[in-house]
Amino acid sequence: MLLGRQARPAWRRPWVAGTLLLLVAGAVTASAAKSVDPAAAPHAAELTAAQIVEKNAAARGGLDAWHKVQTIVWIGHIQSPHGPMPSLPFTMAQKRPNKTHFEINAMGQKTLRVFDGVVGWKVRGRPDGSTDIQPFSPVDARFARDEQGIDGELIDFESKGNAVTLEGTDEVEGRKAYRLNVRLPSGQSQHVWVDAQNFLDVKSDRAAFNAAGTAAGTVAVYYRDYKEFEGLQIPTTIETGVGSGQGTDRMVIERVVINPPLDDRGFTRAAAEGRKRGLAQAPGSVPRPRPSPSAPASPPAGAAVEPGSAQQ
Repeated sequence: MLLGRQARPAWRRPWVAGTLLLLVAGAVTASAAKSVDPAAAPHAAELTAAQIVEKNAAARGGLDAWHKVQTIVWIGHIQSPHGPMPSLPFTMAQKRPNKTHFEINAMGQKTLRVFDGVVGWKVRGRPDGSTDIQPFSPVDARFARDEQGIDGELIDFESKGNAVTLEGTDEVEGRKAYRLNVRLPSGQSQHVWVDAQNFLDVKSDRAAFNAAGTAAGTVAVYYRDYKEFEGLQIPTTIETGVGSGQGTDRMVIERVVINPPLDDRGFTRAAAEGRKRGLAQAPGSVPRPRPSPSAPASPPAGAAVEPGSAQQ
């Protein structure tokens, strides 16, 4: 069953979720899902794509609750066998409709990526201690523009220009899950797996591209350790690289702050230039919010790589 309709191009993103993150670049890996005979799960075949999407929104806290979220800040660390150190602290802020400010602190050297919904900038450290600011590459810009903002590709999918098709039922890490195909306004498609019992997102995938813009396989992202933050169900572990044989990357979310005041300048070149000058806080940059009262006391076991990049 196909939901949605053809729409004019618009921006999109997988939520931390979607669209922590997502945005999200990870190890290229084959799917770990196993097909399940529909006859073995008759209850799964009884639901339509529309009903699954509706139940997914309710399981995540409800449409009304997500509609009230205009800004969100994720604070945690990244665990990666490919990084310069085992644990890299990060802060990521998002603002509707599709603005992102992402910082990683590696041994005192900060890496910054900002995206204002149209264009993006990145600041990286050089070996001599100086910093370099560059606009997003065409591949990075295309990836960022294809993001889905704060709440992902399923919530309000029609208004985002998405079309959703129920393809079947798979087994993801020992649990039955609905496999939804989400066709995006750009023409790209990705899959989202929704748990058949609790209706939370458990996995998604999307095409990956190299620096030249050539397709380089598929990135699989797993969502785990859901916790409640102000009534919203949010995964606190996001993992990529499962089954690749090269180690996994984990984004561990320790704190979530909902609706903090965020200046639009924190998502523009002004923020990137402020970081380049070595300012303690760039003009209009993301504030350091206080911990959410519902935040977990310690990070759960659990990883993704830097959002906002499509390169491997």
